[in-house]
Amino acid sequence: MKTLHNSFESDGVVLTTVDHVINLARANSLWYLLFATACCGIELMQTGGPRGDLERFGSAPRAVPRQADLLLVAGTITLKMASRVKTLYDQMPDPKYVISMGSCSNSGGLFQGSYSVLHGVDRVIPVDVYLPGCPPRPEALLSALIDLQKKIKKEKYLRRK
Repeated sequence: MKTLHNSFESDGVVLTTVDHVINLARANSLWYLLFATACCGIELMQTGGPRGDLERFGSAPRAVPRQADLLLVAGTITLKMASRVKTLYDQMPDPKYVISMGSCSNSGGLFQGSYSVLHGVDRVIPVDVYLPGCPPRPEALLSALIDLQKKIKKEKYLRRK
């Protein structure tokens, strides 16, 4: 007796949902806006180089917020810069995602005691993935990108509750 699964397998028919196709395309084409302010920026540059190769995941650096859908916040954010980060985030098209990279952008890092340092970028913009470390290794950034891709693949656009 032929099961439903086997009959489709031999004919080359693929069954999926529109949400799955959209999420697959969106997860594998994350264009990121560069926002590196401190030593985490060096690790971000290393990840974009030939050894880390962010582009194999479909991620390409963008210099304009209107062309980016991922904001990589790498390094210390001062209170003076917080409004600029918020402005950049607001200029990005929806849906948009944020990776907070390093202890300084997560919680203020070693500069928590300073009066001018923001104690976490999540006080200004919503963060999807936190990447700990001081500075985090390029492999950790790749892992955070893969985690974000998994999150994007689970989103529902057409079937909302």
